[in-house]
Amino acid sequence: METIGTWEQVDTGVKRKIHKPGQKLMMMEVEFDTGGIGAEHSHPHEQMTYCLKGRLEFTIGGEKVIVKQGDSLSIPGDVIHGVVALEPSTLLDVFTPLREDLLKR
Repeated sequence: METIGTWEQVDTGVKRKIHKPGQKLMMMEVEFDTGGIGAEHSHPHEQMTYCLKGRLEFTIGGEKVIVKQGDSLSIPGDVIHGVVALEPSTLLDVFTPLREDLLKR
């Protein structure tokens, strides 16, 4: 199933669009309804997140951080992290290296 460039529902109140990747870098947009949850997980990839709109509460390595429109944060590889939207929100996530687990589904 081709998901590059199309919106897909990933959980209740959460959808994403994976953009066409470069050779070692990729990005995706993630939209959240209020209360939408990105379940805690980890991956070996370094991740940068930029909040395009809204307000969200991240948990990164057990620490809570509130992110609002215009804020960004870095998530090191292999660190457990998750997020809950405090209001309708959109993130732009960037990963390196490529998230093959997302690209080859």
